[in-house]
Amino acid sequence: MSVAASAMKLSEIADRLGTTCEGDESRMIMGIAGIRDASEGDLTFLANKRYAAAARDTNASAILVPRDWNQATGAAVLRVEDPDAAFAEVARWFAPPAYEPPPGIHPSAVIAEDVQLGADVRIGALSVVESGVHLGDRSVVHPCAYIGPETRIGVEARIYPQVSIREHTRIGDRVIIHNGAVIGSDGFGYTVDGKGVRTKIPQIGIVEIGNDVEIGACVTIDRARFGKTVIGNGVKIDNLVQIAHNVVIGDHAVIVSQVGISGSTRVGKHAILAGQAGVAGHIVIGDGAVVAARGGVTKDVPAGAFYSDYPAMPHNEARKKHAYIARLPKMKEQIAELEKRLKQLEEGRT
Repeated sequence: MSVAASAMKLSEIADRLGTTCEGDESRMIMGIAGIRDASEGDLTFLANKRYAAAARDTNASAILVPRDWNQATGAAVLRVEDPDAAFAEVARWFAPPAYEPPPGIHPSAVIAEDVQLGADVRIGALSVVESGVHLGDRSVVHPCAYIGPETRIGVEARIYPQVSIREHTRIGDRVIIHNGAVIGSDGFGYTVDGKGVRTKIPQIGIVEIGNDVEIGACVTIDRARFGKTVIGNGVKIDNLVQIAHNVVIGDHAVIVSQVGISGSTRVGKHAILAGQAGVAGHIVIGDGAVVAARGGVTKDVPAGAFYSDYPAMPHNEARKKHAYIARLPKMKEQIAELEKRLKQLEEGRT
């Protein structure tokens, strides 16, 4: 059982999800779990038909399934439009309260005299909040975080340990920043003289982050060389992502783990960059475009397109290319056989 904060009758869960229960609706659900790990008292879900066999064999007391699902299972069944979304909703009901520092400011925190703190702000032990910072109502700064001078943060922010937010950063409402993220460090910019010696270019811009953004652990978002590096509203960034100076990421884009985005690139609204994708500088990725895992983007990607491979190309073209590559060993054998026959024919003429 992965989560067990309280207990609910299955009938209550069905009512709250706007569905009915096929099976014993009086069962008590104690928590939620994955389909293979679930045990008696757990609710699980089936969002991908490849797990149909696991649904048949699951030990869960109940399972959320698509409305058209027609396979056998020993669990009670709740049919919903989107099992993944419904499971996430149930998870919120069972999740234990997130840890937060005690109300107020810990005595060991270092807070500049002119900091403006909103109502019900919490600041944990050994955190540092520099001069000119504005921290909005009900925001939480966990222990050992750093907020640099003249930074403005909206309401209900969650800033976890070891986060470093550099000077003049602008952060919207309800933003979550996970452990070890660095926001507003210098962009990677140098001039090179005739001898190959590099001289640092001052990075005098800022980072601006919209509302309802979540930033994963150890993400780095560089300040702009001038102007702004912009993260739009609702953007979700996974762990270990590098976003360079003057990048602009549109609203509700998704950036998955280990992605690297070079300077001055623009990522459109609702675009998705899958794990380990890399994007060259000064590229435009259109609204709603998808770059598959490990895709290497070297030129613009049209809106709504699905690109993969390196260099990134339309996914259907990449599939054909890999199909041809897979045939090369056989083609090599065929060419060798043809060369052998040709040699025999030539020897026969002489």
